[in-house]
Amino acid sequence: MSSQPFVFEPIASRAPPRPVGGLLPWLRRNLFDGWTNILTTLLLLLLLALALPPVFQWGLMHAVFGADNAACRAAEHHGACWGVVAEKYRLIFFGRYPYEQQWRPMVACALMVGAIAASCYRPFWRAWLLGLWALVLALFFVLMKGGLVGLVAVETARWGGFPLTVMLATLSLLIAFPLAILVALGRQSHMAGIRTLCVLYVELVRGVPLISVLFMASFMLPLFMPQGSTIDVLLRVLIGMTLFTAAYLAEVVRGGLQALPKGQIEAAQSLGLGYWQTTRKVVLPQALRLVVPATMNTFIGAFKDTSLVTIVSLYDLTGALQLALGDADWRKFFFEGQLFVAAIYFVFCYAMSRYSLWIERHLNTGTRRE
Repeated sequence: MSSQPFVFEPIASRAPPRPVGGLLPWLRRNLFDGWTNILTTLLLLLLLALALPPVFQWGLMHAVFGADNAACRAAEHHGACWGVVAEKYRLIFFGRYPYEQQWRPMVACALMVGAIAASCYRPFWRAWLLGLWALVLALFFVLMKGGLVGLVAVETARWGGFPLTVMLATLSLLIAFPLAILVALGRQSHMAGIRTLCVLYVELVRGVPLISVLFMASFMLPLFMPQGSTIDVLLRVLIGMTLFTAAYLAEVVRGGLQALPKGQIEAAQSLGLGYWQTTRKVVLPQALRLVVPATMNTFIGAFKDTSLVTIVSLYDLTGALQLALGDADWRKFFFEGQLFVAAIYFVFCYAMSRYSLWIERHLNTGTRRE
């Protein structure tokens, strides 16, 4: 047995763990992770350094912001003319709606956007939210249509601009979503008649472009109406957009239904739940959670597709811009007007995209892996 005394040798301290939160870790993880990522990041930074200064000078430094046509023409080749927006913003936002009554679409649009914003937060997900939506929709049409409480009547042919875009997108999605769920369930039905009807509806509607659907709803549908009866063009367009959106949403929902494990349905049946109880409490909540990104993608597409209603002489946001650019004095500054409208579409589509990500994180708290 060795008689040498035991000598304690401490282990050298290790470096502290690298932080995983904050700006520098995020940059290291997303932009400078590996040599290919570093080269790509540096190349993009170089392109931005070359492109941003001219864009900044054109869009801000040398731009004309006042409604001065002479100044815009003088700065035509080296600065943007945002004066076209300052001069024509009321026509762009409200279309051909009577000038002195444009406070009505402004209030109506604010009410609908407020209802949409309220519907996006969990504390408002209560039964009274349906009543709020019924009230908002009633106020929207009373304000826009008039003829009640002393408001001047305005025909739907003169509705336009941003309120028309918001109304068409919102109503078509509100009506199309439950219809899409029923069609998706119909395609999964064991009854051949219901399944065949749902398949025919989806394939026929998806097989034609939205422009064709709007054209048929606006010009062909009245031919099948009884003699002397008619349907308002705005209602016909809304029906066409709703049916078109529902067909695409139905396939999205069907994808979620097919992705659901069969054991979930068998477990619900073993507990004695009926078909509609199983569908409402077990199947649909899980299926809809699985297809949140695809559903929001359809919502964004429907919001942008409202620009196609100009084919039936309804002037939404983009159509109202074309009306504004009909002025010969401002026609040559169409690029700035298009950028302004594109910025509005981007803000709303980006907000929907970010809300979709929040919904995914909110619904996947029990299943996601960090």
